Parts: sequence; structure tokens; C-alpha cells
Amino acid sequence: MKPTQPKGRVMNNPETTRKKSRSLAKGIVAGLVAGLAGAVALTFAERAFPRPAHNDPELPEFAPAPEPGHALIPATDAAPATSIHWGLGALAGAAYGAIAEFVPAATANEGASFGMTVGALTRQGALSALGVAVRERNGTAEPVAELASFAVYGVTTEWVRRLLRKFI
Repeated sequence: MKPTQPKGRVMNNPETTRKKSRSLAKGIVAGLVAGLAGAVALTFAERAFPRPAHNDPELPEFAPAPEPGHALIPATDAAPATSIHWGLGALAGAAYGAIAEFVPAATANEGASFGMTVGALTRQGALSALGVAVRERNGTAEPVAELASFAVYGVTTEWVRRLLRKFI
């Protein structure tokens, strides 16, 4: 009687039995770069999933909270929002990369869960803590478009992180 080999991976092949070494530094670097790629994807997703018009056209989606008695200069309105967008994208990606390195369950749903969590946290907590005024939402179409955009961010971040981790 001949023993049968399990289907799939061959157990005596060194390439398949070698475990991926876990590295916090490599996870952070891969996550940081992936977070920036995710921020690019988020920018395009926000254009692809347009949000309904708002009652207050003067206030962009994210704007620095004006100090009493001081008006914002129109040319600089977008600069803080852009830097916050890229900074939070990179920071969230780096944290995600570090966590995914040691807790593989964090990569559930190809990163979509991560992206939607980031979307919820930035809307409700981080932006307020940074002194950024967040525009009120109108109806249910806007939150759905926003969550879809952040799901794209999460999936892109996960794909890029996974690809980079194969090479570093």
C-alpha cells in the first residue's frame, strides 16, 4: 500500500515550507507606501463616486476650523486638507502594515474592512481632534459614497502592502 501525498503544496519543498519572517519595520514600510497608494486611489474614488450638492458651498469637505475673527485665505483652503489627506493615508497605512504583520485577520475582506474603519474614524474623531471642520452630511447617498471610497482605499492599501511584502 502506497501512502498518498496531500494535494496542493508538497511538504518537502523548501520554498513552500519556509515561513514568511515577520518584521515590524518591513510591515511599517510596506504599509506606509501602500497607504500613500491607497490615498491616490481614494482621490480617484472620490471623483468616481460623486457626492450630492450641499447647502453650504462655502465650506469644502475638510477645511481648517477658522479662528474667531479670522477669515481663511481662499488660495490656502485646500492646502491643509490635502496635507491631512496624504498624512492620514500614510499614517493609517503604516499602522495597518504593522498590525497585518502580526495579526493576519486584520486583512479581512481584502482590506475593505480596514478602509471603512479608517473612513469612520477620520470622519468622527481624528479630523475633529486636528481642528478641522467637517461638513454636515445630507441624506444617505453621501455616507454610502464615502464608505465606498474608503473601501477602495483599504483594498488598494492591502493589495500594495501584500505585493511590497513579497519583495522586502
